Amino acid sequence: MSLNLEKPAICLITKGEATVSNFGEKRREILDIIRVAVEEKVTLIQLREKKLTARLLFELTVDAAAITRGTATRLLVNDRADIALAAKADGVHLASNSLSTDVIRRHFPEDFIIGVSTHSLEAVELAAKMRADFAVFGPVFDTPGKGQPKGIAILAEVCDALRPFPVLGLGGLDESNVSSVLDVGAAGFAAIRSLNDAGSLRSICRKLKK
Repeated sequence: MSLNLEKPAICLITKGEATVSNFGEKRREILDIIRVAVEEKVTLIQLREKKLTARLLFELTVDAAAITRGTATRLLVNDRADIALAAKADGVHLASNSLSTDVIRRHFPEDFIIGVSTHSLEAVELAAKMRADFAVFGPVFDTPGKGQPKGIAILAEVCDALRPFPVLGLGGLDESNVSSVLDVGAAGFAAIRSLNDAGSLRSICRKLKK
C-alpha cells in the first residue's frame, strides 16, 4: 500500500458531466471545485469523467494535477491508470470492470495510489488482499441510479471485518448524515452531489475538522 490515509478521509468525486462538446465549460467548473477542495484540504479527488476522449481526459488531468501537486490533496483518475501516470496524478480509482488491482500494483510505481469501488464484503476483502490502498463501499443511503442502499449496519459489518483496511462510505452522504458512517468505523466518505457544491463542501470539511 502507498497511502497513509488520515481520518476522516474526504473523497470528492467529479460529476461526470464533461463531454467533447461542453469541455471548455465543464473543465472550468471541475478545476474551480478542485481549487476549493485543495483549500479545504480534501483528502482525495477522483476525476470520474467517463464521457471524455483519452486526449481530453489527459488535458484535464494535467490541469488538475498542477493544482493538487504539493498539497495535502491526492488526485486519482477513474479507471485510466495510464492517463493518471502520464499526467502525473497520484493514482487510479478502479471499478468492477477495470483492470484488476494486482495488475496495477505489479506494473505501476510503488507509490501509485489505488482505490477500488465495492458493493459487497467479498469485494472489499479482495481489494485488501490485492493491496489496494482503500475501498469505497456503497451505496450506504439512497441515491439516484445506484440501486438498493446497503444501509449503515452493513457498512459497520464491513468496516469491522476489514479493520484496519480503510473503507470509505459512499451514497447519499451529505452534512446531515456523514457523521454516521464515521461512527461505525469508516475511514471516511466519498460523495458527488454534496462535495461538488462549494458551499456544501466547505461546510462539511469544517464540520469534520472540529
